[in-house]
Amino acid sequence: MSNAVVEAPVSELQPTPKPRRNWLKIAGVALLLIVLVLFPVITGTEVAYLKAGQYVLIGVVGAVGLTLLVGQAGQLSLAHPFFLLVGAVSYAVLAGDSGDSGDLVGLGLPPLVAMIGAIAICALVGLAFAPVAGRLRGIYLGVASLSLVFLGLYLGQSLDMFSGGTSTGRPPPTFDLFGFRFANTEPAPTVLGVAIQKQQRLWYLFLVLALGAYLLARGAVRSRVGRAWRAVRDNEAAATAMGVHVTRAKAQAFTVSSAFAGTAGVMTALWLDLVKPDENEFVGTYSITVAIGFLAMVLIGGLGSIPGAVAGAVVVNGLPQLLTLGATEFGWSIGTLSPVLISAFVYGAAIVLVVLFEPGGLAAIGRRLTSRQGDR
Repeated sequence: MSNAVVEAPVSELQPTPKPRRNWLKIAGVALLLIVLVLFPVITGTEVAYLKAGQYVLIGVVGAVGLTLLVGQAGQLSLAHPFFLLVGAVSYAVLAGDSGDSGDLVGLGLPPLVAMIGAIAICALVGLAFAPVAGRLRGIYLGVASLSLVFLGLYLGQSLDMFSGGTSTGRPPPTFDLFGFRFANTEPAPTVLGVAIQKQQRLWYLFLVLALGAYLLARGAVRSRVGRAWRAVRDNEAAATAMGVHVTRAKAQAFTVSSAFAGTAGVMTALWLDLVKPDENEFVGTYSITVAIGFLAMVLIGGLGSIPGAVAGAVVVNGLPQLLTLGATEFGWSIGTLSPVLISAFVYGAAIVLVVLFEPGGLAAIGRRLTSRQGDR
């Protein structure tokens, strides 16, 4: 018997190199979080900038939920405005009262409980639509989901005991968290000399909700559920062969996306300080235009990308607010074009450019830039 010693290859003896951390990316995220936390202090008494930022955060929550459905699960949906309306009205009913005349339905629950209840109601309504979503796909599912926008318009106008009707609407109850009211109070706490009043408090509430939505979505994408969604998106027959219950996966995606949209609906009610159904299906807070806007966020940011959905929300919801502020404070104008119309042209052109030259959207551009910086 030979006593020769067999030496292992040098490559097997060497430890596996650890992946290099992209310190530039880490520093950028940390700086962004600092800016977001200090944003009310930076803006000072300029409430208009805070309102614009709050609107962007609403878009972030809604876009993150939609990219889970469209980008991860491959289900086209235009029903986001319907779930926004359901979330807003549910919060107003659960937390509100019947009013002086008693013509409104209100249960008077604590605002936090009402918010959670409104999100749960939206998730259940999304689950109720799941049988339709499980049998349709592509443009057929898009048209079917669009019907929910018309249903929301009819119910909002008809059930004025819940929505308040199109003439006056109903005010949402002030949000309250363990005795801390998200409203103007005297005296108000101050940070670096800036009073933290209603809009500043709502900013922090919306920021927490947006960060929570982002982290939950990232966790879902990396989990077994997220892998099942992508398998269904890529090939339903192959997903079935791998043991994925296709109908259940689609139902899960639609339910989760509806819950995110319901959260954005509660935020919208608090942002507007009013719950009021639209007068027509084309223009308004819960209209087809809003559905197209959310779809634009997902496409511009990059289908299936959570950070891309955030970037898309900044472009689509932030640009009109920025142009409006510029026109008001600095006199920006382009002929007779309104800021909203200019914004529609801009993100419409962005969609065309993304489809033609960068199907991965802003997320793909960001990945290329960060990878180049990490290689240096």
